[in-house]
Amino acid sequence: QVHLVESGGGLVQAGGSLRLSCAASGRTFSYYALGWFRQAPGKEREFVAAISRNGGSSYYTDSVKGRFTISRDNVKNTVYLQMNSLKPEDTAVYYCAANLDYTTNMRGYDYWGQGTQVTVSS
Repeated sequence: QVHLVESGGGLVQAGGSLRLSCAASGRTFSYYALGWFRQAPGKEREFVAAISRNGGSSYYTDSVKGRFTISRDNVKNTVYLQMNSLKPEDTAVYYCAANLDYTTNMRGYDYWGQGTQVTVSS
């Protein structure tokens, strides 16, 4: 079992930055690949970014490439999502998730946090 808790969301103006954190407890953090997903009002949850177990590989959805960076600290048991040049369309609840396999498939993730709200004003 892995318990995930997100933090760092908030209200920011377009063009601004936020850094989301997701702290994990439970089983060995480094066993798991990690992902960030988001869900905007009235829309389905979608993939944002994923990072492999050792942090050597990462993948992003096209709409955030060049603006968002996923990283992890296997000593602090934390995964981060640095979000720069934020746009109003980035407004959503952001979730982190853990899975033994490195994948962009939401259905492949076994453990989820409760989410943190990110609101980008125009």
